[in-house]
Amino acid sequence: MTGEAALYNNLDLSFAEARRLIEAGAQSRHAAAHHPVVATIGSDGGPSQRVMILRHVGWQERSLRFHTDARSTKLDDLTNNSAASVLIYDPEPKIQLRLSGSAVVHREGAAVDAAWSQSTNFARRCYLAEQAPGVVVEQPTSGLPESVEGRQPDDAELAPARDNFAILLFTFHTLEWLYLANSGHRRARWQWDSGAADWRGHWLAP
Repeated sequence: MTGEAALYNNLDLSFAEARRLIEAGAQSRHAAAHHPVVATIGSDGGPSQRVMILRHVGWQERSLRFHTDARSTKLDDLTNNSAASVLIYDPEPKIQLRLSGSAVVHREGAAVDAAWSQSTNFARRCYLAEQAPGVVVEQPTSGLPESVEGRQPDDAELAPARDNFAILLFTFHTLEWLYLANSGHRRARWQWDSGAADWRGHWLAP
């Protein structure tokens, strides 16, 4: 039996494959789940979406970690409404994953310090931007100071960037899977059961 046939009608195997795809996103920049779409509710009440880089998966905690500019409007979005979702699509196996839950942004603390220390200087350079993300400017710009354009700054030059760095922690309680197959699609949803401390899954019509 091929791997495709094995998971096609098996909730447990489908769930295991969903987990594998998600965790791969934090382990390889070539994985489809490395750059999912993260959606929040904007201040106008409408959806707000953006592609973010998946940095860490804590499966037991049902958490995904992303890095963000502390001046981003995402902070205001999540202060007003913590609801969030993450969308992943892997075109090779034709699997779509939708995760629903809530998110919070942290600017200080051990987890933020650790995430900052583990980042490369090129990654940290983004947080030297002189304007907050989304600010209207008169000319096209990277937002970076001219002194670091096109090069990797050293640790001393990056010191001011730390104030603009934050982590976004997304905790999911629902995982939905859509598997596109010529033989017929399959769709399933798993809901976290806090009382049983376990996932409960069932099939859905595609």
